[in-house]
Amino acid sequence: MKFTKGMIFVVLLVGGLLAVQRANAGVYGDELTKCIIESTSTENQIKFVRWIFALMSLHPDVKDMSLITDKQHEEINKDTANIFVLLLTETCKEQAKKVMKYEGQAAFESSFKVLGQVAMRELMSNPKVKAGTGAFAKYIDEDKMKYLKPSE
Repeated sequence: MKFTKGMIFVVLLVGGLLAVQRANAGVYGDELTKCIIESTSTENQIKFVRWIFALMSLHPDVKDMSLITDKQHEEINKDTANIFVLLLTETCKEQAKKVMKYEGQAAFESSFKVLGQVAMRELMSNPKVKAGTGAFAKYIDEDKMKYLKPSE
């Protein structure tokens, strides 16, 4: 199984980010997904989320909100590459080979979408993050939102 830089980028970016729906994977893709999820420690899930966060911080519209240094980006990229290589060449090697042989790249990407979802769920379950998700509500103008209430 040969991975080009472009393929790795597509798999991680398209496959690993906050996908809402899972692509239709076949039996081999399902097995790869199970292996990836069961084999990825909480620590590595957090490293994956750190990569997603660092990647988003590169966008010019939010770059001013992040203090991630070039050196930190490099370390985060190394961590992500190590996770990717570990999963696909050791831990889930046989499943990955079957996906590439029988189902193709879309099923392969689907497995990493699910990893992204699981990793984000772990991050979002933190009590401080949970509390922060509703912090904006105090600024909502209730009078303007009244039209949403059901009519009696």
